Amino acid sequence: MRIIKIYLTIIVASLAATIGLLSLATTSGHSQSPNQKTDTAVKPTVLITDRAVSSTTPSLFATAATQNAALRNELAWTFGSKQQHGWYLYDSLIAQLLRTSADATSTDFAAALAGWQKTAGLNPNGVLDEQSLMAIVTGWQSNRLKDHTPAQPSQLMTAPSTDFFDPERLPELRQMTPETYAAYKRMVAAAIADPSLKLAHISNAELAPSERFLKIVSAFRSAEYQEQLRRQSPNAGSAGLATHSPHFTGRALDLYVGGDPVDTKDGNRATQVNTPVYKWLVRNAESFGFRPYFYEPWHWEYVK
Repeated sequence: MRIIKIYLTIIVASLAATIGLLSLATTSGHSQSPNQKTDTAVKPTVLITDRAVSSTTPSLFATAATQNAALRNELAWTFGSKQQHGWYLYDSLIAQLLRTSADATSTDFAAALAGWQKTAGLNPNGVLDEQSLMAIVTGWQSNRLKDHTPAQPSQLMTAPSTDFFDPERLPELRQMTPETYAAYKRMVAAAIADPSLKLAHISNAELAPSERFLKIVSAFRSAEYQEQLRRQSPNAGSAGLATHSPHFTGRALDLYVGGDPVDTKDGNRATQVNTPVYKWLVRNAESFGFRPYFYEPWHWEYVK
């Protein structure tokens, strides 16, 4: 009996030890559970990845900007029976219309264009495609002189030869309406006052004889003289020499803005539209009553 009691005591002790070990293991497992939650790396990694993706998501007009970068040089369209390529020659005029200084290939430009498209009843996608460009051109053309009735001699004055690109230009080719001349002189004075243009001048309102920019290349032209020019340039087309020219009115001036004075080749126009004087005219000429003929950077019409 004594031996049996000893064995029973040993068995009970063993069972107690086993139960104690199991309890300890269970307790240890429960104490590690919070640490497992805080040390999990998967969830934070996913959140960081999501933020990175959202920060690189293209802006609303990124695609439009990419399209504009191509269309600016490659868009095929027709004006005056001539095939045109791109709208890069009109960057300054377009920016003035949209009231933006953003680069034409930027998302900011596309956003500004979309705002204009919306007001014009077009799809506001920020892409300057043919439809939008034609709407812009139509607007520019509508702002020009509408009445091309030839001026009568009594309506014209002869401007001094010192205002002309060619000081030997004949008196009958130096005529314009007095209102046009007065507005031109005010505009020249404002340009002289702008130090960024660095125009050589002999007074606050008079360009120096050596200065070529903003000198008048052509003013009033009679119908007979216009026809003579057309015969001399038979391939000029309607975009070059109009059959009902605004020069008939004495209210249109061709001003020197760089390059070959009145050459419509794209290379020459590209030179002209990038001169400081041309860009200044785009920004300021309208305040003096002058509006542009978009196709010819040198041509400005007094519309007041």
